[in-house]
Amino acid sequence: MQITTEQLFDDARTHNGWLDRPVPASTLRRLWDLLKWGPTSANCSPLRVCFVSSPAAKAQLVPLMSAGNRDKTAQAPVTAILGMDLGFVDTLPQLFPHVDARPWFQGEEMLRNTAFRNSSLQGGYFIVAARALGLDCGPMSGFDAAAVDAAFWSGTRVKTNFICNLGHGNPAELFARSPRLSFEQACRVL
Repeated sequence: MQITTEQLFDDARTHNGWLDRPVPASTLRRLWDLLKWGPTSANCSPLRVCFVSSPAAKAQLVPLMSAGNRDKTAQAPVTAILGMDLGFVDTLPQLFPHVDARPWFQGEEMLRNTAFRNSSLQGGYFIVAARALGLDCGPMSGFDAAAVDAAFWSGTRVKTNFICNLGHGNPAELFARSPRLSFEQACRVL
């Protein structure tokens, strides 16, 4: 399969409407198997993903979304809750075995900052991997985080970072593409 920059960036869009096409569990597994290879600090890999696709799980999630995100979340074949594991240090001996990196991440502020930064980075890999597999994405931040955490991460140290609808987007429901900053507006070369 030839993957192009058009597929990943130039022509890729944030989708709000979805075609009635299921996303097989094997595709979700492949998505994880791609994104997990992206680099993180000391390979800490704090991202945790809860794929919500069953009618019962969707019924639990949809009311926790902001009003503008409910319909598109209900319609999407899969909604991924991307979380950050604040207990990621427990997996460091497995993921970074050549040295004990746990002391590098002491204190709640350090744990939270590292988990947030690196799970956000992995969230970017998630979107690029999904697009590489031919899926469309609709990332969102409009939801009741405490309620989502209680409903989907209860009993863990995982906190929700953001939520992303997945599937095959309906091109008829796309908004006009919003502008982006130019190189000159956003970048400096020193």
